[in-house]
Amino acid sequence: MESILNPWPWYISGPLIALVMALLLYFGKTFGMSSNLRTLCSIAGAGKFSDFFNFKWKEQVWNLTVVLGAIIGGFMAVTLLSNDSGTNINPKTINELQNMGFNNPGATLVPNEMYSLDVLASPKALLLLVIGGLLVGFGTRYAGGCTSGHAITGLSSLQKPSLIAVIGFFIGGLIMINFILPLIF
Repeated sequence: MESILNPWPWYISGPLIALVMALLLYFGKTFGMSSNLRTLCSIAGAGKFSDFFNFKWKEQVWNLTVVLGAIIGGFMAVTLLSNDSGTNINPKTINELQNMGFNNPGATLVPNEMYSLDVLASPKALLLLVIGGLLVGFGTRYAGGCTSGHAITGLSSLQKPSLIAVIGFFIGGLIMINFILPLIF
């Protein structure tokens, strides 16, 4: 039973992702989470308010399996593949996080200071969620897709715009973690 409590190793999960991508490419489909949000908004009638959502969403309903898979996969990850081992973090990073006000960095998979329900009571946290959500939405729309779409689908089909987008994601992440996050906390 111990082996089921550990995440799948890269040599199993990586080829499974490659197999899914090969099947999607074979059938002429693309993968990405942001396209699902567009489809869900179109189903809800957002096309009445914005032309961006006015498209033949019924052709994209198959892609909603990604959302279903994320929900089922998240449930499985929490119930079957999680353990209380925490995260191994470099001691220098632990010191930096403690200086920013994080308690026990690495003790849990994600920090409670950012991901607990108690955080929603803070006006600062709500403001950060709203601004972060708007920035992610804008960036996703501006880049023509999300990280999963560009990094998995775009790179596997050798698309130059996806390579540029992924490089931009990494640069943005480095700027965020090294310069902006210390200012926020």
